[in-house]
Amino acid sequence: MRDTVILHARLIDPESGAERTGHLIIRSTTIYDIVTDPVANPEERFRALTQVDARGLCLAPGIVDWGVKVGEPGERHKESFRTAGRAAAAGGVTTMVTRPDTDPAIDTPEILEFHLRRAQEDSPVHVRPMAALTRGRQGREMTEIGFLKDTGAVAFSDGLRVVADSRIYARALTYARSMDALVVAHVQDPALSSGAVATHGAFATLRGLPSVHPLAERIALDRDLALVEMTGARLHVDQITTARALPRLERARAAGLDLSAGVSIHHLTLNEFDIGDWRTFFKLTPPLRSEDDRLAMVEAVASGTIDVICSMHTPQDEESKRLPFEDAASGAVGLETLLPAALRLVHAGHLTLPQLFRALSLNPARRLGLDCGRLAVGAPADLVLFDPDAPFLLDRTKLQSKSRNTPFDGARMQGKVKGTWVAGRRVHGGEHA
Repeated sequence: MRDTVILHARLIDPESGAERTGHLIIRSTTIYDIVTDPVANPEERFRALTQVDARGLCLAPGIVDWGVKVGEPGERHKESFRTAGRAAAAGGVTTMVTRPDTDPAIDTPEILEFHLRRAQEDSPVHVRPMAALTRGRQGREMTEIGFLKDTGAVAFSDGLRVVADSRIYARALTYARSMDALVVAHVQDPALSSGAVATHGAFATLRGLPSVHPLAERIALDRDLALVEMTGARLHVDQITTARALPRLERARAAGLDLSAGVSIHHLTLNEFDIGDWRTFFKLTPPLRSEDDRLAMVEAVASGTIDVICSMHTPQDEESKRLPFEDAASGAVGLETLLPAALRLVHAGHLTLPQLFRALSLNPARRLGLDCGRLAVGAPADLVLFDPDAPFLLDRTKLQSKSRNTPFDGARMQGKVKGTWVAGRRVHGGEHA
């Protein structure tokens, strides 16, 4: 494979917060050089390299999507590594951080090894798996955190299931701290949120939908933060979705707790009214929130209170979605729609492109101890080339995912991925952008 140069690119650097025009050289699997000084006739200067003319489009670190559900093992009919990998490449995602809520759960080294082997065989993008925190994600007995970490787990989580027993949770956090393992928490009080499909308020009442009060998130967050203070563990909250939770998050960080937080792209760009007349593609966990909460999440990302934007890619087949709203499965796919949906925040003036890629790439990579997410010499050549202004009408039937349960079906969007590189190899896009 010859070295490659990407010419005339708008370079998006989330580390420095800068945007520059220049040329980027890929040698083998890494970024060899970034040339931002004016170069006369760069096509001639770099004639020995494979050339890709970016034509002024944006070049950024590949997205590190934290919280991707892949159905292997157990639910391959919903999503396989092959289809998820294609969708990721088409969406500019170069690293999928996968969830352990498979069937069976990823709670032993043997299952984790199978997961990793299947990913290596079929996925064109990197896969970094999380493992379950408790056996079977049942919240009764912690997993072999040390062995799972040695096998390749980058973090530990029971997914959308909350460890209700605080004593067991504290033991797991204490052991995780001793192994320097990151724990990922889903902060929804299980008793208050059980059976709820919407956020408490006038809209849910008018629609007759079982609802949960936004305070259920803060109650669960308070419990988890207290346990982190007690154990000294490292914690990442997978989804903060309500304004009421943000002050608690800020105070915990000010107190020195080792804490980070994420939010899904759906909670940043949609609100409870999008449910409309019981549209099940908008049924998510947690449920969509008020517009005030949505705007508070956007401001929290801009300020850095929330570190990570993720897709929370959750494939569901047609049979599980084409049901009455209360009975339908929760979740939406998001690998391919993450970037164009996130660019709504840029076009609206809420975020700059470097700010956006700090939350999409740099912050998740840093928190997980990965070397990617940077546009710097020596960094892995995991890159996305995209046109931030290209308009299109989303057609879910054209998505690469095996399941196509997207709330953005038929939506007018801006932002098309023109090329994706993983470890220096182009895995999406033509020879030229």
